[in-house]
Amino acid sequence: MKKFSEIRRRAEKRKGGVSGLKKLLPKVASRRQLAKLTDDRYLAMMTKCINQAGFSWKVIENKWPQFEEAFFGFDLNKLGLLSPDQWEAYASDRRVVRNWQKIKALQENVFFVREESRLHGGFGKFIGEWPQSDQIGLMAHLKKHGSRLGGHSALWFLRRVGKDCFILSRDVVVTLRATGLDIAENPTSLRDLKKVQDQFNLWHGKTGLAYSHLSRIAACSVGENYL
Repeated sequence: MKKFSEIRRRAEKRKGGVSGLKKLLPKVASRRQLAKLTDDRYLAMMTKCINQAGFSWKVIENKWPQFEEAFFGFDLNKLGLLSPDQWEAYASDRRVVRNWQKIKALQENVFFVREESRLHGGFGKFIGEWPQSDQIGLMAHLKKHGSRLGGHSALWFLRRVGKDCFILSRDVVVTLRATGLDIAENPTSLRDLKKVQDQFNLWHGKTGLAYSHLSRIAACSVGENYL
C-alpha cells in the first residue's frame, strides 16, 4: 500500500512545493473555538450547505445576506415561534431559494440544533467533542437526526464550521483506491465508510496531520479540483 509520504510528495509537486501546498490547507478550529460558535451560526451553515447542494454555490453566496434577513439571522427562538403558514410563505419569498423541501429542512433543523444544544450545553460542544476518529459516526448522527444532512451536505457543513474532517471528493476517493483500498467509486455503504475512516485514522496516527489536511493533500495529489 502506498505510503502517505508518497502522496504528499506528489501533491507538493503538483501545487508548487511545500509552501504552495501549505497555502491550500484548510483552517481547523479547536474544540474551544467550535464551542464558542453560537447555535445560530451552525444553523446558518447547515442551511447554506443544504441550499448549495445541486445548485450554484455562487448564486447562494450572493443571495446569502437576503437569507440572513429572511430567516431573522437564524435566531432559533424566533424561527421556533413561526406558524406553519409562516413557514409555507417562504416558498414564495424571493429572498430565498423557493424550494419547499429545503425550507422544510431548515424548519426541522431548528429543532435538531436546539435539542443537541440542550443536551450538550451548546451545539458547538456537541460537534467539538465528537472524536475525529469516528467521523462516520457523526455523519450517521447528522443524517439520522438532522434534515437533509446526509452525504456531501454533512461533510461540507463540518468542514465549513472548522471541524477537523475528511471530504470524500472524487479526487480523495481516487487516491484512496490507488493506495489499494477496496472501496466503491462512490463509497456510501457502512462497509466502505469504515474502511475510509480506518485509513484516515492510520494516516493521522503515522503523520500527526489533521484529518482536514490529510484530505486536502490526498485530493491535491491527483487532480486539479482539490478539496
